Amino acid sequence: MQNTPTTTLGYALFATRWLQAPLYFGLVAAQGVYVYKFFKELWTLILMCVSGHATETYVMLAVLKLVDVVMIANLLIMVIVGGYETFVSRIGLQGHRDQPEWLSHVNSNVLKVKLATAIVGISSVHLLQMFVDVHHTSHHALLWGTVIHMAFIVSAAILAYMSGPMAAQSDRGHADRSAAGRSPGDASRTGHAPEEHQPEAPAVTLPAPRRAEPVAAEPVAVPPLAQDADAEARIREAGFPARKLLEDFDQNHPRGFDRETVARLGKADFVTARRNVVFVGPPGTGKTHLAVALGLRACQAGHRVLFATAAEWASRLSGARAAGRLDEELAALDAHPLLIVDEVGYTPFDAATAGLFFQLVAHRYERASLIVTSDRPLGRWDEVFGASAPALTDRLAHHAEFVRLDGDSYRTRRTTSAWAE
Repeated sequence: MQNTPTTTLGYALFATRWLQAPLYFGLVAAQGVYVYKFFKELWTLILMCVSGHATETYVMLAVLKLVDVVMIANLLIMVIVGGYETFVSRIGLQGHRDQPEWLSHVNSNVLKVKLATAIVGISSVHLLQMFVDVHHTSHHALLWGTVIHMAFIVSAAILAYMSGPMAAQSDRGHADRSAAGRSPGDASRTGHAPEEHQPEAPAVTLPAPRRAEPVAAEPVAVPPLAQDADAEARIREAGFPARKLLEDFDQNHPRGFDRETVARLGKADFVTARRNVVFVGPPGTGKTHLAVALGLRACQAGHRVLFATAAEWASRLSGARAAGRLDEELAALDAHPLLIVDEVGYTPFDAATAGLFFQLVAHRYERASLIVTSDRPLGRWDEVFGASAPALTDRLAHHAEFVRLDGDSYRTRRTTSAWAE
């Protein structure tokens, strides 16, 4: 039983973080000052060039000043966005196509390292300005400018070196606290099995995968490091309906398609970061192809993956619940850092089955990754999951990348073309 006055005091102290919010808005104003300074310097440079009074050295120094202003502005936006997200409150950028990649795993260690490297970059520009204008710079200023720059480099290197062990220790502490704070009663209420009682993940077998079009038996073109027996074993275990590669995806077919996001997801870093991926679009636009291709990349990167349609996952979870081993089934799935749920929305589920999907998503929330494909946006998932939809989508979307595919069905287009011929 928690001490109520102590808890209230703790919440009150935590609420004082909002006192920092005006500081970040002040930095926004400072960024506006730098925007003004940038255009003032640019206008002066243009006037000097037009009037013919600009020497080559002057132009170089003026351009370096502009670069310096931009780098400081970049440093400001990093502090504003990253600092506010880390120390004040989360910023709801999930699903935004311009969400910075580093923001998904930002913390105080990452922020400090990025700030240190940014300061080194700014110091480099300042030192370069001094060497370009060496005839008007004293040897004393050059010496101390170089010494200070080297001090920045050494400090950034030490900070980067220390941030690795510190981050690892923080992750271990967080995991230990999560395990210690979760009681058997909590597990039964939330669908989470206690860490200390989790069985060793058995080899799990998916329901028979859907019939797919025959796939050519030629060897799959995978990176050299992935051509090993372990990767092939993970690919076979995943239960993909066919082997689909990102390189084989017809990027010209969808009318709307975020190529940069898919290329970034192809690195499989989202699995390590425990983020989700949601593909949304009409039937036949390539959602399953992309989901399988990312799953294949994850297998090649060393992650275990399981693929099944939403109907197959419903059958599997319903069977586990009927056998009284739902908690054990969810715990066993923890051995797979990535699960793929295909074709969400094609079949509506009753309340009990929708509750099972909620338990799956809640169990894996911030612990492991999901790839979901659906023919409808999350705002319409109440048509599939009913009353469970808001809570389910809230957890799924919190750490997720959204890729929208627009266009006609690729299969229908092929059939129409064949008929026309």
